[in-house]
Amino acid sequence: MSTARGGGGPGGAGGRSRGGKVRVKTARKRTTSSTRWLERQLNDPYVAAARAAGYRSRAAFKLKELDEQFSLLGQVERVVDLGAAPGGWCQVVLERRPRAKVVGIDLLPVEPIAGVILFEKDILDDDTEALLLESLGGAADLVMSDMAANTVGHKATDHLRTMGLIEAGLDMATRLLRPGGNFIAKVLAGGGDGALTGALKQSFASVKHVKPPASRKGSSEWYVVAQGFKGLAAPESTAD
Repeated sequence: MSTARGGGGPGGAGGRSRGGKVRVKTARKRTTSSTRWLERQLNDPYVAAARAAGYRSRAAFKLKELDEQFSLLGQVERVVDLGAAPGGWCQVVLERRPRAKVVGIDLLPVEPIAGVILFEKDILDDDTEALLLESLGGAADLVMSDMAANTVGHKATDHLRTMGLIEAGLDMATRLLRPGGNFIAKVLAGGGDGALTGALKQSFASVKHVKPPASRKGSSEWYVVAQGFKGLAAPESTAD
């Protein structure tokens, strides 16, 4: 990035301090929060690394770090990405498993990725499960979710919306995964509430919470890594 005096940064946003950190001036039409976001982006080594590697987002490194720790991608053949936009996680899966069948879904449009089936759709739609399974050609080895609820600034409301999204992702995972499959998802700091943790432990042999190095230190996000799906319980008999 150019740091020439009088216009360093995007659109002349600012320049570097003595320590090399980019300082962004607040533009007339830019809010303070937007300025802080831009400054974080400009000073984030993962953003620069993602750009250099051709990844669509810095989140790609979160998945790579989780894979290195938990060996999530080594043998997968069918993968579902819930909340796939902008596509960084799909890129990492294909990088490590070029022949894997990868299906991504998001409410937002995602630019096409060679080798990935993408749907602009709500995971809560009635036909989503059948659509994903048909596209995969069988049950998934891995369901991954980097979904995040839009925040409104009200702590209790934001918490409920986030938990609802996490629970929806877990519910979908239990209907898509093969026995022995794995589920990874973004959760709240501390891993969510007791009910969610209990549901995860009931459905998976191993449940761990981790904050990968690529996750910003100031962020409240953690990730849950649930391995060894036990399979759905058979329905109870209603016969006398």
